[in-house]
Amino acid sequence: MLENSKQKRNYQKELDFLLSGFEKNSTHKPTLLLHACCGPCSSYCLEYLSSYFQITVFYYNPNIYPEEEYIRRFEELKKLYQTFPPVLEGNVKVVEKNYNPQEFYDAIKIKEEPDLAFEAEKGERCRRCYFLRLKAAYDYASENNFDYFCTTLSISPFKDAEKLNDIGEELVREQTPKLPRWLPSDFKKKGGFKRSLEISQEYNMYRQDYCGCVYSKNNINHH
Repeated sequence: MLENSKQKRNYQKELDFLLSGFEKNSTHKPTLLLHACCGPCSSYCLEYLSSYFQITVFYYNPNIYPEEEYIRRFEELKKLYQTFPPVLEGNVKVVEKNYNPQEFYDAIKIKEEPDLAFEAEKGERCRRCYFLRLKAAYDYASENNFDYFCTTLSISPFKDAEKLNDIGEELVREQTPKLPRWLPSDFKKKGGFKRSLEISQEYNMYRQDYCGCVYSKNNINHH
């Protein structure tokens, strides 16, 4: 019964309901740490959220392979942010956490479970990767007194919004009544993914053709 009730949740509606209680363009916006995987995925999320939150983008993606790809995605993100109105008007900040791919391999336990290398997206390998990045975002948000934290990952049709929201809620469940709160989301809804494609085209952005890790890259190449 619990499983059925989880499947019925509409995270986008939950977010819209939450935002309906906020004052747009307030001089005292709540703070949001928004984990971002790349520029294209963050574009719509910033457009959608920047009038409600004072946003800091958190770039932590040790899963991305190879390092040149990691750098390219981060440079593309920074390039967009130099001209993108929601970033400039919202005074969005960017924080990068160190790139250490070994943290990803340790987190997904690929040595212990080598079959995970061949798993399709949205599976257990991806869930462990989600947890690694969201835990880092939670820790940073907690240490720096953010009101909310969230991730852009749910904008992708290839990402499991239920797993992402479960992890975010799990991270805050055990904490004493203090910040940060998890911001429920499924950014692909309400035309979010389509809008991110439009912004990418408008700003002539590089859009990668695989999620990020070597396994997602190999699995695409083999199909």
